[in-house]
Amino acid sequence: MSGWLKPVGVTLGAIAAGMGTAVIVGTLVWNRATARAVSRLGSFSGTGQSAAPLTFTRDQLAGLPPPVVRYFEFALTPGQPIVRRAFIRHAGEFRTRLGAPTSPFTSVQHVTTDAAGFVWDADIRMVPFIPTRVRDSYIGGEGTMHGAVAGLVPVVHQGGTPSIARGALVRYLAEAVWYPTALLPRPGLSWTAIDDSSARLTLTDGATTVWLDVRFGNHGQIDRVSTVRDRDVKGVGVPTPWTAFNSRYERVAGMMIPMAGEVTWDLAEGPLTYWRGRIVEIEYVTAR
Repeated sequence: MSGWLKPVGVTLGAIAAGMGTAVIVGTLVWNRATARAVSRLGSFSGTGQSAAPLTFTRDQLAGLPPPVVRYFEFALTPGQPIVRRAFIRHAGEFRTRLGAPTSPFTSVQHVTTDAAGFVWDADIRMVPFIPTRVRDSYIGGEGTMHGAVAGLVPVVHQGGTPSIARGALVRYLAEAVWYPTALLPRPGLSWTAIDDSSARLTLTDGATTVWLDVRFGNHGQIDRVSTVRDRDVKGVGVPTPWTAFNSRYERVAGMMIPMAGEVTWDLAEGPLTYWRGRIVEIEYVTAR
């Protein structure tokens, strides 16, 4: 997601004058588009409920690799209601490229788990008083990525390709530690053993299949996930090693989830940690 933000600084400098009105108008336009995306996402919520369990039971752990069993015993307790939807607020910092300064961001995210999907809407302050709005989504098997200075001046508009869909589904799967009942085995989602402290997690959604290598900590928690993900380089998806780290686990609504984390592209010239954030608020809608 980070590559397309490089030209934003030039755009910001060119339109800085008279931005007050533009920011107000752009915010209204942007928020309406986000609301439409969230409405589309909601139309898929519940589509996979017919045969899905309502609560977590230890029977669902049968046949899983030992470190995966330890994770669910750490994260969940029997009777935990299955999460259907989640609403999350984040705050943190974003970096566009190696050597660049970080920019503060806030964001809101809507998630559905019956049909894998999310809408992430961020306000990144690369320049004071001029927001860069970013919206990533995965809805109905399609990934999209939009960005606009002040919500009006486009800097990226991508979607509808297998590469974008894979990248968005990887993100959904990596972030499922925030709603861990979504990681329980079910049709399309499976765990396979790697060693005593790691396992591979695979998710198939329609025509898209993604995987994560998951590393577990001493208490059973998911400390790190890694995969190869397409990174946008001048409009072309370049397969690049990608790692997400989790920290500061707390119990929320009966589940142990990480309240902070960071995401890194492992580039040839060095690691680029482009997202570092924390959960400010999280709410769930469960099966009961």
